[in-house]
Amino acid sequence: MTINEKIISNKELKISDWELDFYSRPIIEKNGKKRWELIISSSKSFKTEEIFLWNKVCPANEVNSIWLTKALNEALNDAEREGWAKPLKIRFWRASMKSIIKKSIENIGIEALVSRRTYELFDRIEFLEREIYPLEQGYVRGVLAPTFTSNILNDPKPLPEAVRGDALTISEIFIEELKLAKNWPIEFGDIFPIQSSIKNDNLVPGLRLFSKDRSLALAAWFSSLEPVKLLIKQNQLILEASEDDKWLVTDLQEKDAKVLNDKFTQSKKDSYGYQFISIQSTPFIEKFAGFWILKDVELIS
Repeated sequence: MTINEKIISNKELKISDWELDFYSRPIIEKNGKKRWELIISSSKSFKTEEIFLWNKVCPANEVNSIWLTKALNEALNDAEREGWAKPLKIRFWRASMKSIIKKSIENIGIEALVSRRTYELFDRIEFLEREIYPLEQGYVRGVLAPTFTSNILNDPKPLPEAVRGDALTISEIFIEELKLAKNWPIEFGDIFPIQSSIKNDNLVPGLRLFSKDRSLALAAWFSSLEPVKLLIKQNQLILEASEDDKWLVTDLQEKDAKVLNDKFTQSKKDSYGYQFISIQSTPFIEKFAGFWILKDVELIS
């Protein structure tokens, strides 16, 4: 193979980060032990319409970083055969497995990121639990382990004063607009394709932050948060992020909070859980210092 041929081949590789879960499943094996399984999904990306899916059962007496590192190398080899480039990041959220998972990912030279921005992984696990596991011998109905949507018990921390911006507003945009996000000028953020079947005139709720002089600094800080979803609880607008972080964005007027929450929740349901956060210097400039697509999977599970 010539150098030019190799460059062309590399350009044709499909590119995406990965999302990973390594834990027990609702199945009791013949030896009386719970099934352990590694589940991998690539993140949805504008760079490819395809999704890489991979899973492997782990013997209960081999739940360690040695087995996981070997399995990850196997997954990488299978992915390469299917035309996928090595991912730059692998996200995971399972706190009780953090040490094993982080060590194994770092063993293969990939950045390990603790985050619940694992929306494709959630869909994959939900599909397995709904369609596949119940058909297998040893299936146990009910939850055997904490799930992606388990409640986060932490109290919300106020956003630091330096990243609150000059103004904020709770807003909505049409699904049709969000489907075009890949064409927008965005400095920081994380966007991915929207489910095509959702009606274009459905509204997506979200948060808009404005800072005339510090919009890029705000966007850089939010980028490190790994924002997951927005919710309104009592009279507070809260941002859930990373593994189990909660941030108090702002207090709401009590008389408006219920009406706003009802509208916010209904919009999220209508839009398949999609949400957004945008950061701009002013409302009048068509450029984003930061833009993130979020997804409240609890509303659609």
